[in-house]
Amino acid sequence: MEVRRIDPDQAKAHLDANDGHVYLDVRTEEEFRCGRVPGSVNVPVLVRNPNGPGLVPNPDFVAQVAERFAKDTPIIAACLRGGRSLRAAGMLIARGFSNVVDMRGGYDGELDANGDVIFPGWTRRGLPTTSGAE
Repeated sequence: MEVRRIDPDQAKAHLDANDGHVYLDVRTEEEFRCGRVPGSVNVPVLVRNPNGPGLVPNPDFVAQVAERFAKDTPIIAACLRGGRSLRAAGMLIARGFSNVVDMRGGYDGELDANGDVIFPGWTRRGLPTTSGAE
């Protein structure tokens, strides 16, 4: 099944409408603490590798999302640039979540091979953010 994608302006419209959508931030906890969408929930799809450098898949990702949300909850999955959240949305859909979309561009924006922004994310559109401990 193909993952439906929305842009940050559409995501904000859903959140502002209080229509039941939740913003699921799948970035690492460190990224989340540095800045996030107000009201977002953090469940990392990748976690620090306990055996060395880098990140590895969070083996409990789907279970952790299922602990927080019913499978029919409207979920907007997002990350920093859009890659991790697209994969995370696909994982959730494959496990029976029926109302998941991916926010294209993520928190910052999609970049090309040269590092130039090709699709602005949440912050580059000037949408509201917060940081620090909740």
